[in-house]
Amino acid sequence: MADLTHFDAKGDAHMVDVSAKNITDRIAIARGCVKMRPETLALITEGTAKKGDVLGVARLAGIMGAKKTADLIPLCHPLPITKVAVELTPDADLPGVQIEATVKTTGQTGVEMEALTAINVAALTVYDMLKAADKGMEIKDIRVVLKDGGKSGRYEAK
Repeated sequence: MADLTHFDAKGDAHMVDVSAKNITDRIAIARGCVKMRPETLALITEGTAKKGDVLGVARLAGIMGAKKTADLIPLCHPLPITKVAVELTPDADLPGVQIEATVKTTGQTGVEMEALTAINVAALTVYDMLKAADKGMEIKDIRVVLKDGGKSGRYEAK
């Protein structure tokens, strides 16, 4: 396992100095889902949720979340994000909504945290918009499935 870089020699948390790293194209893709009752999913697919367009609002929330990651996670660097795409797909087999976020930048550190934040904020928004109908929804399986760029190279989840 690689050394943890967010701790100094005394063991105190600190922001990693990335100034010596090369500027490279970076991408991260994360996925997750919100599991719900079939009747709750029908509110989305039929467009009858009382709070409105669940998937549209959650997509925007995920994009906004990615852009605010450095404000939420104490040791994250503020990054010049060049792309955030959040896709929400109804899935009758789950049943629920599959969520995928893609984040890109050109910089000295990666965008995994931004992609994960996008998934979490989008999922929380789905929950918020439907909680009156289904308090038992589950936010699940949030993970990075692809990361590329920088010294550590490419990672793809199996």
